[in-house]
Amino acid sequence: MHHMANSATHKDITFHVGDTVRVHQSIKEGDKSRIQIFEGVVIAIHAKDDPTFVVRKIATGSIGVEKIFPLHAPVVAKIEVKKTSFTRRAKLYFLRDLIGKAATKIREAKKS
Repeated sequence: MHHMANSATHKDITFHVGDTVRVHQSIKEGDKSRIQIFEGVVIAIHAKDDPTFVVRKIATGSIGVEKIFPLHAPVVAKIEVKKTSFTRRAKLYFLRDLIGKAATKIREAKKS
C-alpha cells in the first residue's frame, strides 16, 4: 500500500483526493444552529498553513457546485467517507469540464 501525500485527516478520519465524502457543516441562522450535509467528490486538498479541501457535487440540472471547507474549523462537524477512489492526479480540476455522469465517475480503489 503506497502512502498518498494527498490526504487529509479530520478527527481520525483520513480521506484522499477522489473520495466521495459527506461533510456535515454546522450553519448558524440567527440564534438557531443546524447541520447541513454536503456530499460530493474531493477534488483538491490544500495542506499549507490552514488546510482546506474542495468538494464538488452535481446539483439539480447538472450544475456543478464546489465548496471549500477549512479542515480544522468548528463549522465542519463531521466528515464521512462514502467511497474511496483511485486517482493519478493531485488535483481533479478536470472534473469541472466533464458533464453529467462522467463528472461523478472516478475509478474505485481496489480494496487491499
